[in-house]
Amino acid sequence: MEPFVAGNRAALQDRIRQHREIHVVMGNEACDLDSTVSALALAYFLAQTSPAPKAAFVPVLNIPRADFALRTETTFLLRDRGIPAASLIFRDEIDLGGLHHAGLLSLTLVDHHVLPRADAALEEAVVEVVDHRPLERDYGPPCRVTVEPVGSCATLVTERILQGPPGVLDGTTAALLHGTILLDCINLSPAAGKVTPRDVACVSLLEERFPELPGRDAVFGALQAAKFDVTGLTTEQMLRKDLKVLSSDEAVVAISGVFEDLETFLLRPGVLQDLEAFCQARGYAGLVAMTVCFNARHEPTRKLAVYSPQEPLRSTLCRALEEATTPSLLLRPLPSPWPCVAAYAQGNTVATRKKVLPLLRAALGGLGAAGGPEEEVVPPPTPMNSLVEECPLAQAVPPLCPQDVLERVSRIAVGQPPGSPK
Repeated sequence: MEPFVAGNRAALQDRIRQHREIHVVMGNEACDLDSTVSALALAYFLAQTSPAPKAAFVPVLNIPRADFALRTETTFLLRDRGIPAASLIFRDEIDLGGLHHAGLLSLTLVDHHVLPRADAALEEAVVEVVDHRPLERDYGPPCRVTVEPVGSCATLVTERILQGPPGVLDGTTAALLHGTILLDCINLSPAAGKVTPRDVACVSLLEERFPELPGRDAVFGALQAAKFDVTGLTTEQMLRKDLKVLSSDEAVVAISGVFEDLETFLLRPGVLQDLEAFCQARGYAGLVAMTVCFNARHEPTRKLAVYSPQEPLRSTLCRALEEATTPSLLLRPLPSPWPCVAAYAQGNTVATRKKVLPLLRAALGGLGAAGGPEEEVVPPPTPMNSLVEECPLAQAVPPLCPQDVLERVSRIAVGQPPGSPK
């Protein structure tokens, strides 16, 4: 993996000079650890296994390089595994539109399959999709589509690699995939509602192939700590770290995941001025901050803050959250140091932003038609690996025990048909 990533930039520049095909593997615009590692691992696998490859396989991180520092768990794991940030290629460092216009681009999408309107022209270049969220649009032949309800897209990439030639999977790639699945699936905890038997099977197989991998608890603890490490980040950076945006004809509202206790966040020096400046600079009429902290047993504590200098909008958003029934957030008002900020403790701790976004979207829809032109330029929907109430992952997976799936994937890895005798 390390030499492959180190040579990416030179390979890309060489192919552009020679006017030859470039096959980009790219995750979603949230560019979380799952998207990043899935893109790196699948591009590496394709580069190693494609017969007489005509194209250079290039993983692209779907954010500007300047935003990479905000992906703290990703920077931690890549640094820990010897992948320097200088070798990575970011979205603002490659002209995908120009490559497509020149007829040089093939595109594989991982951890998403719906491109924003600004990238609509690139859909013609999509040759493969690997995703773990429900299919929202069809890609006809010859596009290869793998969409399965698992906890982590890295699980699907791991299965793909295990079906390939032996020896392709190296220790670095295994460690990246192993850590990503553990983080996405909350250390394979069934109580979190995210893990499936296939995630468990892939982690077990990676550990079997590479017994030198660190223990699960140590890996998950380090990544979880890195993910929620906001040391040194400004308020603006904290709000941008995990940001979605909703729009209507009447208002544009930001929804930020904040990895700090709400009371601590609201007492940051100058926070009210920072909230005002953040919203004014981007044209947001308001902001909903969804804070989360974890205890020693990895159980979340969730709180909400609704900020807007416009009292009618603030009241509309608060009422929608307070009166929600699908799901009920079980909100309890908290004291707020600022009159333009409403604060709540969230009793329903498994209802993450994925569940709250539709509530806010409906509230904005009452103000004006939801989904103006701004909506298409914001990051895509939250990946399906979120902690959610009544997680659809668990409902969609066939009732197999982990041992059955482990045996099945093991057979695939050694080239045996799943139904063959031992």
